[in-house]
Amino acid sequence: MSEEDVTHTARGHGYKHRSQYPLTAAMVDGKPVTQHVEGGSEKPALASDNSDDHHPLARKKSHKVDLISNTNAKLANPLGDLTDEEVMENAAAFAAANNLPVEAFRKGGVLAKRPHAFEKLAILNEEDKARLRFEVEHPYRSQTWQLYNMVIACSVAAAVQGMDESVISGAQLFFPSQFGIGEPNINPQYANNHEWIMGITNGAPYLACALIGCWLTDPLNNWLGRRGAIAVTAFISFVTCIWAGCTNTWWHLFIARFFLGIGIGPKSATVPIFAAECVPARIRGSLVMQWQLWTAFGIMLGYAADLMFYHVSDKPHITGLNWRLMIASAGIPALVVLAQLPFLPESPRWLMKKGRYEKAFRAMMRLRGNEVMAARDLYYIFVLLEEEAAIVRGRNRFLEIFTIGRNRRAMIGSTIVMFGQQFCGVNAIVYYTATIFSSAGFSEIEALLASWGFGMLNAIFAIPGMLTIDRFGRRALLLFTFPIMALLLLFTGFCFWIPEGKAKIGLITLGIYLYCIAYSPGEGPVPFTYSAEVYPLYIRELGMSLATATLWLFNFIVSFTFPRLLTAFKPQGAFAWYAGWCVLLSILILFFLPESKGYTLEELDQVFSVPTGVHAKYQLYNLKWHFKHYILRSKEPHEALYKFDDDLADDKEFFESRKDGQIQHVA
Repeated sequence: MSEEDVTHTARGHGYKHRSQYPLTAAMVDGKPVTQHVEGGSEKPALASDNSDDHHPLARKKSHKVDLISNTNAKLANPLGDLTDEEVMENAAAFAAANNLPVEAFRKGGVLAKRPHAFEKLAILNEEDKARLRFEVEHPYRSQTWQLYNMVIACSVAAAVQGMDESVISGAQLFFPSQFGIGEPNINPQYANNHEWIMGITNGAPYLACALIGCWLTDPLNNWLGRRGAIAVTAFISFVTCIWAGCTNTWWHLFIARFFLGIGIGPKSATVPIFAAECVPARIRGSLVMQWQLWTAFGIMLGYAADLMFYHVSDKPHITGLNWRLMIASAGIPALVVLAQLPFLPESPRWLMKKGRYEKAFRAMMRLRGNEVMAARDLYYIFVLLEEEAAIVRGRNRFLEIFTIGRNRRAMIGSTIVMFGQQFCGVNAIVYYTATIFSSAGFSEIEALLASWGFGMLNAIFAIPGMLTIDRFGRRALLLFTFPIMALLLLFTGFCFWIPEGKAKIGLITLGIYLYCIAYSPGEGPVPFTYSAEVYPLYIRELGMSLATATLWLFNFIVSFTFPRLLTAFKPQGAFAWYAGWCVLLSILILFFLPESKGYTLEELDQVFSVPTGVHAKYQLYNLKWHFKHYILRSKEPHEALYKFDDDLADDKEFFESRKDGQIQHVA
């Protein structure tokens, strides 16, 4: 591909568009590269000549910034360089070639280009405008019941995962003694390694997720579609939960739970993608974030199942019926998902990728309930897929995650938040709540009740995160909650030194519950939200696979090592260990995690094109400025880190509404 206009014809459908890399990028073998300036350094990809080279916090000739803003510029608005007439002509040709309503696509095509300007479009009649107006004014009420049915199915799928994670907490009060783990009189060979056996049994699903499950996401989705991938993984979850409840040795339980991870991994990556592809952009963030809320709800359900089956007595020829029912009960929500899937439309985007345009339009009609709106969204998907196909041709997308600076910084950011969700200590508590509370002096049933309280708080306080993540930003929530979590972990650990009694039990419970309240609105919803938005579109699925693999790998490490950590360090040391990680993560977030709230794709390119050293140096400057401004009452002006051109935004009022202390617009 050259810098000249290139005409692409998609499957003979008459669609033509102009594909150009921006003038800021030099071209080598058809790919954008950085511009070298005098002195051997490379020119940053900021929005104007007031780029990073001229930023007062940057040192000239010392930082590299790789340019791929051309890629996202095309993906952010693939119709932007066409006139309205050209768009309508292309859309009509596409519709005619694929037996779709031509007039609806003429209207939908120009709407895809100018979604906020529908009141000014002469091609739309008053009925069309009234329907679009209703969509803008009532973004939730305007959606179809089919779309909400899809959201409910995705939510139940998230609950499946949460329940899989938490039922083991109650079950491990019983199965170790039945299998002779930690009982030297029954199995002397397990006397010295029972903590490792417990750890690897509990962590088996997450090991499978990291090594196998997450990397099956792409082929499963490619072969079976979103619905098919979810159906296969839900079926695996159901079968393996029943299987795990029928085991009679620890290694048999380990194998069953390992295969459970093959169901968890692809599902955790597919469900958010399925929801994001079906939900309108205006409400996408809040509905896609249902994943974390319903995962937390599933964790609470798992603890409820532990309580429900605690008093179940053994039957003839069935020993340990209570813990078997606890583990098997996690398969019930998977059956609910399987029952819902036949009534859901397939992802229109996936159908478009496969060339099934009529089916895609019917699916979009079920989701939107209006021909013009369905045509608008479907045609936009079509041109976006054409641009993506042109962009990725001949490129190693996985390698570019690491070799292109903008992508690498996104990968570092997503790795920090995914790693942080595990090493903040929350899943050590989720998987071992009953064990922790028992060591604090609770009876078994009291420990399960306290665990259920933890799960309930986790679900309830995920809601404030949904309401504040787009208002305060990802960084702000994390920087506020991580230090609090560190203090509460230290407080809880120190409470284990209190002599046995009600005071010890009460304070430990208080510390764990307050920790849960701090975690749920911050590091709970942020990792998946952040990782899903920071990668460029052309590598987003690969980036999410890498991010979820990172999450599950460290999830396994936490669940595998915590029993031994608890024995070696005692509860005091174990809680202090994770408190230390919370402090370190606060520092990593402060210096190495760019904000992603409210940016367009083009703006995210500029945000992640700022060198890591410049970003870290700016945060030091920012700390000093806030100290001088609020403590010393200095009037020194605040220097912005990012400088954006106003013409990057179609809607200047919307653009201006997202100003904050790190953004400056330049004419």
